[in-house]
Amino acid sequence: MSTEEFGPIVSVEWLTAHLDDPDLVVVDVRWSLDAGPKRADFERRHIASAVFADLDVDLSSPASTDAGRHPLPAAASFADAMGRLGISDTTKVVAYDDAGGLVASRLWWMLDALGRPAAVLDGGFPAWDGPTADGPASPAPAVFSPVEWPADCIITKQALAESLDGALTILDARAPDRFARGSAVDPRPGHVPGARNAPAGANVADGRFRSDAELAEHYGALGADGDNVVVYCGSGVTACADLLARRTAGLPDARLYVGSWSQWGADETLPAETTPPTPNSRRSTLG
Repeated sequence: MSTEEFGPIVSVEWLTAHLDDPDLVVVDVRWSLDAGPKRADFERRHIASAVFADLDVDLSSPASTDAGRHPLPAAASFADAMGRLGISDTTKVVAYDDAGGLVASRLWWMLDALGRPAAVLDGGFPAWDGPTADGPASPAPAVFSPVEWPADCIITKQALAESLDGALTILDARAPDRFARGSAVDPRPGHVPGARNAPAGANVADGRFRSDAELAEHYGALGADGDNVVVYCGSGVTACADLLARRTAGLPDARLYVGSWSQWGADETLPAETTPPTPNSRRSTLG
């Protein structure tokens, strides 16, 4: 039996030892910017006993120009989704993907923000060497109590727009080229004025999160190892990997700008900067 403790990142060895725990639910959150939710991949092969969470449906409300591509779902909607997946208020959740945790971190952050026990599987599905299954999942429904998203975990577009005086340290978790120039998925080129590029991909090496010391050094080099830090990305997904990395490195929690560039960039009344990307980054093509 593994002596490793639960969360916020767990190893393959830990999950192998605890896969049959009655209070544990494993959630497959595989998704890509091009293909969207990878339900077909899940039904082809997944970690045994896992259930599938659709990022676009279960972990987000409908996309819009005003709110961005992955707004947070209403409390009742999220509670319904979790209940359908067999997750209760006390269930331990281990989320995984095939992208170095950059997508699974969204579910981790959502549950953690509500005070629910959650973790991300280090290395995700590519690292898994335990039992697998195929076909759709049929979880037993559970009761997940709806809770409003805590205001101290997030920052709104308006609040961020009123805080461009340097009081906040703003991190953009997109890949360097998107930070500097944008891409087809972005509403316009650029980034929030004053933002520093902290690509989510820089938190991982060979699909696994870097050591706590390396992560702390990384954010220190960005001047982002203190309080009053805000993180955003393309649509409020991969920024959660920065939030997870900061947590495991022992740094102060940062706030998430959920609407991210998909919301900010769509508002032509808001300013944008287009500058070369900063160093210290690895490429990530997720949003």
